[in-house]
Amino acid sequence: MKKTLCTLLAAAILAPFASFAHAADGQLTRAQVRADLVQMEAAGYRPSTHDADYPSAIQSAEAKVQAMNERSVAQDNARNAAQVVHAAQ
Repeated sequence: MKKTLCTLLAAAILAPFASFAHAADGQLTRAQVRADLVQMEAAGYRPSTHDADYPSAIQSAEAKVQAMNERSVAQDNARNAAQVVHAAQ
């Protein structure tokens, strides 16, 4: 009985800490949101336009941003691989 009570008490005390840590992981900072908006605008998205193509316009811009990010990652990987090969020689 005492062991079960201690286990329940420990779980009750630790549960808020686990939920607080989880909530903070998914939140973006203001700087991250602004950087995302700058990327979207560079890809052609204009948030100030009021048109019926809103969903397709933002989806198109998101696809362009994703493609740009994938190219950037691929270039970084190629550059890092070249540096590793050069360092190994």
